[in-house]
Amino acid sequence: MYIYNVTINIEETVHDEWFDWMQNEHIPDMLSTGKFSKALMTKVLVEEEMGGITYAVQYTTKSKETLQKYYTEDADRLRAETARFSGKFVAFRTELEVVSEQRQP
Repeated sequence: MYIYNVTINIEETVHDEWFDWMQNEHIPDMLSTGKFSKALMTKVLVEEEMGGITYAVQYTTKSKETLQKYYTEDADRLRAETARFSGKFVAFRTELEVVSEQRQP
């Protein structure tokens, strides 16, 4: 299993509009590609020197190949939708491979 992690720092001036868009449009659009089984959105609790509010969104996918298909087939289109917030956010993306998962018995 793989996680496609996107960490975003969004300016407070557009935060509410962006948050609504993420919840009601962008994350559902990501899931509708069929390449991710779930999305987990978390708020980063460390304050950034640059200000803004930081979130990490983790999209779970079954394989590296499926993630590559997302890059090839969907990424450009979905990333283009962020243009409405251009200059108001900084994002970086990380690929994670799940090597172990443990749960309390």
